Amino acid sequence: MNRRQLLQAIAAASLVGASGARAALERAVPATGERIPAVGLGTWLTFDVGPGAERHARGEVLRAFLAGGGRMVDSSPMYGASESLIGEEFARIGRPSGMFSATKVWTVGGLAGRRQVEKSRNLWGLPRFDLLFVHNMLDWEAHLPTLKEMKSQGRVRYIGVTTSHGRRHDLLERIMRTEPIDFVQFTYNLNDRSAEERLLAVALERRLAVVINRPFDGGALFGRKTAQPLPGWAKDIDCASWAEAFLKFIVSEPAVTCAIPATTKVDHVRENLRAMSGPMPDAQLRRRIAADYERA
Repeated sequence: MNRRQLLQAIAAASLVGASGARAALERAVPATGERIPAVGLGTWLTFDVGPGAERHARGEVLRAFLAGGGRMVDSSPMYGASESLIGEEFARIGRPSGMFSATKVWTVGGLAGRRQVEKSRNLWGLPRFDLLFVHNMLDWEAHLPTLKEMKSQGRVRYIGVTTSHGRRHDLLERIMRTEPIDFVQFTYNLNDRSAEERLLAVALERRLAVVINRPFDGGALFGRKTAQPLPGWAKDIDCASWAEAFLKFIVSEPAVTCAIPATTKVDHVRENLRAMSGPMPDAQLRRRIAADYERA
């Protein structure tokens, strides 16, 4: 067994419950052992809407996500009106117990970053965030000291950095190896598997939680290939849709803690949450899923 296989075995062991059955609903945050659902809710583009019917519809998506057992909601000041929408909905329904709030710093300069975090906290209506990222590593050398200080003061529980679209993996890997962070966020899906080259293994080695953005490649996974019926292996992992299969491919990777698909539809958020139940693909089936998608 090589080093990566050993690290994967250690991570996979965290999915086995006391009864010995695989518990796919939650994954452990390596820094603390806290468990969070393997499918969260992203808000990029989808929640950036003004007053009216669309905003009400996004509130229904958030309510359906929480009612279905979802907990991890991810946003950013970059996402326009998303944070204000989340805060308004929480003010309406009350902040659910156990909710895991994640947002980002996306500006230049330490002072601007501190002000932005405070504005985001007020928009969400929270006493503190569970997780703060430096978004796309923008001015990360200025912001990480601020986030470290906030964590030491108990003003945030976890900190990390993000990237997306397969960009700047060299810099992200350097930060992962040298900075005392808890989480990373990057893109991983069947169209973009570049994270397999190094990032997933480094996350296991450094015991970092991994949040996957763009799990559907911004919707690009769906189209000609998914117009075909699901392959036979879908029954083996209780998948009734391609969306479930795509998410199970991601969250069954031992390094992954949570995937954050975004959606504008209640039925889609329920479909996404179903990916947390039933059997998960093993390493052999994951390779087959990837190969079948490439050939389709």
